[in-house]
Amino acid sequence: MKSGIERGFERGLFASRWLMAPMYLGLVVCLGLLVVVFLRELAYYLPKTLTMTTEQAILVVLTLIDLSLAANLLLTVLFSGYENFVSKLDIKDTVDRPGWMGTVDFAGLKMKLIASIVAISGIHLLKVFMEVGEAPAVGTVSRPLDEPQLLWLVIIHLTFVVSGVLLAVMDWLAARTTKH
Repeated sequence: MKSGIERGFERGLFASRWLMAPMYLGLVVCLGLLVVVFLRELAYYLPKTLTMTTEQAILVVLTLIDLSLAANLLLTVLFSGYENFVSKLDIKDTVDRPGWMGTVDFAGLKMKLIASIVAISGIHLLKVFMEVGEAPAVGTVSRPLDEPQLLWLVIIHLTFVVSGVLLAVMDWLAARTTKH
């Protein structure tokens, strides 16, 4: 039989999950920031569309895809994190509720997170490789990356890839073992 103090402590402990709510609101603000940056990039490049080379157009598209992937990742963390750690979202009657909502547990969230990081890193690496050997644009102060910088970018990307594979293997092994 639990004492009143123990029950009160457990209720307070359980209620502490609501301390996460302001963090999720902060992520909503970050999503708004990504939208502003996306629109700024789009507004910057739209007038240049007719004068762009194919490579420049691909770099612009990759930049916008990169921002979109980051926003998707943010939404996934926002919804899944809130539902897993704070409270279920009471929006069952909403017609356009994404099918994955309410089904992504912590392991799934972890895998989506690392997959998104690998994709974002891969796109960044592709953009850097496409810029290798090109002269900096007029009016910019960027300088080409040297070999050690390129090597480090590849090493970092491969670290993300290997981490993702190891996380997947750990989840696979954990699912195959019997629960104690």
